[in-house]
Amino acid sequence: MNVTVIGAGYVGLVTAACLAELGHQVTGVDHDHGRIALLQAGGVPIYEPGLDDLVRRNAQAGRLRFTAAMASALADAEVVFIAVGTPPQEDGSADLQHVLEVARRIGQHMRRFQVVVNKSTVPVGTGEQVHQAIEVELQRRGLPALPFAVVSNPEFLKEGAAIDDFMRPDRIVIGLPDSPEGERARVLMSRLYAAFNRHHERTVWMDVPSAEMTKYAANAMLATRISFMNEMANLADRVGADIDAVRRGIGADQRIGHSFLYAGTGYGGSCFPKDTRALVRTAARHGLRMRVVESVEQVNRAQKTVLVEHLMRLFGHDLQGHRFAIWGLAFKPNTNDMREAPSRAVIAELLQRGAEVAVHDPVAMDEARRCLAHDLHACPQALDRVHWMNTPLSALDGASALLLMTEWKCFQNASFHEWPQRMRTALVLDGRNLYDPAVLQEHGVAHIGIGRRNDLGRARLLAAGAPVTGNGSVHPAPAGLNPALMPSER
Repeated sequence: MNVTVIGAGYVGLVTAACLAELGHQVTGVDHDHGRIALLQAGGVPIYEPGLDDLVRRNAQAGRLRFTAAMASALADAEVVFIAVGTPPQEDGSADLQHVLEVARRIGQHMRRFQVVVNKSTVPVGTGEQVHQAIEVELQRRGLPALPFAVVSNPEFLKEGAAIDDFMRPDRIVIGLPDSPEGERARVLMSRLYAAFNRHHERTVWMDVPSAEMTKYAANAMLATRISFMNEMANLADRVGADIDAVRRGIGADQRIGHSFLYAGTGYGGSCFPKDTRALVRTAARHGLRMRVVESVEQVNRAQKTVLVEHLMRLFGHDLQGHRFAIWGLAFKPNTNDMREAPSRAVIAELLQRGAEVAVHDPVAMDEARRCLAHDLHACPQALDRVHWMNTPLSALDGASALLLMTEWKCFQNASFHEWPQRMRTALVLDGRNLYDPAVLQEHGVAHIGIGRRNDLGRARLLAAGAPVTGNGSVHPAPAGLNPALMPSER
């Protein structure tokens, strides 16, 4: 089939490359001429494992091409995907200006029956707006009777595993209009995804508003599980329970399962924060409150700085004179995406309290520089206290603590025996519960996780400068010399 994908960002590029891999003739369109030139030259503007090879292979095979010329890209297309951004507005609602502009452009160039597919994450009712925008342009051209169909086909791609998610989908959600054009669209969409339905039907057919809502509901549910576990972890810290044991205990219940039950420093990225807020705004426009979803967002916002709260309990509120190592900047592994990454909130808070930070991430350093410059535009001199380190170990030198923010695999089996020699205080605040506290203790490193029965007493002694013996035990500091305790705890 001839397919056009408008938007060569994350969703559009993955969609275009994967559809080409299925054997379709795919044209990717973007208004950014620099991005198109990069793609035509064999480059890829985003980091996603395996995407560069997929794009290059299908371009060389002649199944995938890129252009900035909308008219030529639409000429022979049977299916046209809209895969442009829907950034949040100030009130949290989705900004549809790019989606509707693309719809108008499609209407200006449409010459035959086409299925227009909303792949962008959009609120309920957008399909009708897209239909109206195309219809207005057709009427202006004197073609009011030219048939077309607007369908909803939301994406469910995880950054870092997007290609596998697309090529091995657990479901394909398609919303169709209840019309003759909708039935024609069903036939074409069935052909488009036929390779995924050979052994069993993966397509879930529904109406357009239901498909639009399915995307938001799915992300809100996953975000809810994350915030729920983070609240449980915070309680576990208070009552002396281990959230990892709790996770395994409740995850064994088949009604609950194990996915998205890992406590940490909160979610980030382009989907969960934006989509939960947009869902709240959609409900508000219809006179409803999404109380659970509102709470999910509030919990997540507070969770991002939970490690800083631990630091203040250990070192006090004024962190001048301290240098902290941060491993991991991207919001999750296998991506350079810094959108709403918890590391941004942590770094801003540490700098505000006078600390220096030494940071390292395997792939997100350039993007992090750009994002932190944006975050600190009102106080650019604070950037002088951010040290960009080429290796994880070099970030530890002289550090009062290590804050693990992203669970990259290369961090999992680090050289623990070197940490006490490099660090001012052999202490790790494990924001992703990546490490086994017992293993770290063997190497003389104190561990504070998220809800992991933390040994705060031992961590306080280390923070106060107590010496560590060869077997990892800590000798108490002299009486009266424990600056680690906050005033209320002394």
